Amino acid sequence: MKKLLVSTAICSSVAFAAMPGVAAAQEDAAAGAGIGEIIVTAQKRAENIQDVPIAISAVSGQFLESRGITSIDSLGSIAPNVKIERAPSNKTISQISIRGSVTINPAITWEPAVGLYLDGVYIAKAQGSIFDVADLERVEILRGPQGTLYGRNALAGAVNLVTKKPSGELGGSAEISYGNFDAWKAKAVLDLPAMGPLSVKLSGQIQKRDGFIKLTDDPFWGPGSFSSTPLEGRTNDLDSKSGMVQVRFEPSDTVTIDYAFDYSKFDQRPDYAQLVNGGYPLAPYINKNRQSKASLDGSPLYERSRSYGHALTAAVEVGEVTLKSITSYRNLKWNDRLDLDGSPYDIAYTGRDTKFHSFSQELQATGTVWDDRVNFVVGAFYYKEKAETEGPQRFFGAFGTPVLYQSDYGSHTRAWALYAQTDIKITDPLKLTLGARYTEEKKDISRYYAGTLVSPTIDLDYGDVPDAKYSNFSPAATLSYEFNRNVNAYARFARGFKSGGFNGETSDFRTATADCPSGAFELCDPYRPEKVDSYEIGLKTRLAGGKVIFNVAAFWDEHKDIQLSVFTANGAASSIVRNAAKARIRGLEVETVIRPVDALTINASFAYLDAKYKSYIEAIGGVDTDVSGNRAFPHTPKYTASIGADWRVAEGDWGKFNINGDLSYVSSYFTYPYALEPQRDPITKALLEPDAYATRSKGRTIVNLRANVADIPLSSGVKGEVSLWVRNLTKEDNPTNFIDFGVAFQSLTVGYFPDPRTYGITAGIKF
Repeated sequence: MKKLLVSTAICSSVAFAAMPGVAAAQEDAAAGAGIGEIIVTAQKRAENIQDVPIAISAVSGQFLESRGITSIDSLGSIAPNVKIERAPSNKTISQISIRGSVTINPAITWEPAVGLYLDGVYIAKAQGSIFDVADLERVEILRGPQGTLYGRNALAGAVNLVTKKPSGELGGSAEISYGNFDAWKAKAVLDLPAMGPLSVKLSGQIQKRDGFIKLTDDPFWGPGSFSSTPLEGRTNDLDSKSGMVQVRFEPSDTVTIDYAFDYSKFDQRPDYAQLVNGGYPLAPYINKNRQSKASLDGSPLYERSRSYGHALTAAVEVGEVTLKSITSYRNLKWNDRLDLDGSPYDIAYTGRDTKFHSFSQELQATGTVWDDRVNFVVGAFYYKEKAETEGPQRFFGAFGTPVLYQSDYGSHTRAWALYAQTDIKITDPLKLTLGARYTEEKKDISRYYAGTLVSPTIDLDYGDVPDAKYSNFSPAATLSYEFNRNVNAYARFARGFKSGGFNGETSDFRTATADCPSGAFELCDPYRPEKVDSYEIGLKTRLAGGKVIFNVAAFWDEHKDIQLSVFTANGAASSIVRNAAKARIRGLEVETVIRPVDALTINASFAYLDAKYKSYIEAIGGVDTDVSGNRAFPHTPKYTASIGADWRVAEGDWGKFNINGDLSYVSSYFTYPYALEPQRDPITKALLEPDAYATRSKGRTIVNLRANVADIPLSSGVKGEVSLWVRNLTKEDNPTNFIDFGVAFQSLTVGYFPDPRTYGITAGIKF
């Protein structure tokens, strides 16, 4: 089986398939026994995925390898009601939306709505979250609140990146790819033979590609015009290096200790901010269609990300109980400089220089009692981080003396949690799962803001504002019934929790009061946690003698205190944060895997999403007003769908010829919670607030194809492989994201487009 894309329908915890289970499933399928049983460890123990009442879509390492996927930004809409984008202007910042929940603003003091994990280690921030991993075993996507086993900031779900561990046997692979835009990639994996109880694996890759956008002289005024000295070369390029060292120590059959060090570095120019709307003097440069050429002013343009992490995982079996410890340290240094007006004029130029590090410790015990009728997991989690950003910004330099701002912010976070989950077999077919997590956390903030005009200046150090403190109890309950080994139904309730905190980007500086001596209003009144109560029912089936998996789920989520980031660009490129909304989000998700004949596997998914504000309070004319009927819900496409196929066309002593293809569809969606019918000046009809439709994506359909000849015999134990591939075959060119600077900037709006069609060849060996 070339792709293991499997769904369930209710979210509870983590994992997909342990390697022995995947191997068995593939062997069964090869023998003509249908899709085979897929073993998961979603509740920290091995189970058939169709028996576990959780919502999880997973893809195997074989699927990832056959598509050339090594990072999450290439996954696209791999699961229903899941949308993965790059954040506006950046290629190393993720924007993950699951079931209508998303964090728009990637600032380092913000918390994501989706938990991202690398081998069980929490990747806490959106900045730097797109990185390469050369040897993934699988990727798991869990939909819906993961409060019990994941905790804070898994409000919408979780994404797990699971690497292949050292095998203790000599083996490896190496490949090199070349494509258009002078793109090339080299990837290698080396698994060393065991040295007694010690096994080591090394992996890494290097990628380079010319930019998609060629930078030219000003097309209207030519070189040396009063607009600016133009920037040369290209943007939207790629230059990355990544590597991982993994060590496994197994002193006995009951003790396993894994150490991993991962490193990733990017040094490139960012995605082009293409001007799609604006006033004087930008009007001649506006173009709503994807461009391959651009003229930008001569300011430096770059995106640099360096991240690394250490992880130590120890597991000890004591009778029927497994004790586990996961210790990690992660470090990020991230910098960018962005031209955000998309023109040769020096109008909007911003930068961020971020430093971040975190430490986490998790202790866990899993086991069974009462003749396997009760399974349990209990654990404790501790986390701390320090995050700081310096933000130089420059505006309106084309009109003479530029307006300069320095917008800096930082925070410390400490959190701890206790959690437990148990599965109880009431009868053989009827199972009750109960879980709960209690979390406490504390945050502080620092803020420095200075402008050159009449803007106020603030210099706020850590401790100058009272800490924000939060506690949360997140329960979950699932009732499942197994009609037979092929049909399993379930119903579930789960609560999700996204941390509150301080808006480090705020420029809302009011007159100091007794309650807010600093005058920084949003820092004296931190935003509250966002919560969701999720209700879900689902059915999971195996049909046609195991040749068809068909799963369906329906959910109803009640959100409270939604954290809405509203970009204002007032004073500097900043946002305000509102806990303004309550909402109801409901949806339907369908996934299937079909294996009609041994040589063909088809996977498909479809999702429907309906999001509606129940209330949205905003101050209008000094009066709190419910504007819920006039605000867009961001990043909530009504429909998402995908279909893929893996076809083994022919095989012989010369090898195997395979073709695979994938089509993914995302319907239209808004990108900001702006007004659907904005206020206008009664005389001039000019906009008084941003128009949500100005930053609405039309959606997209992406088609990828790959033809592959594998298992080419080269010498004893060595096999070759050659692939031809194309991505975005149909040249989809609808924008995926936007930045709207608002009416204060004459509605200056820039758009971001998907990568154009790329194609190339990959050749490699395995031994």
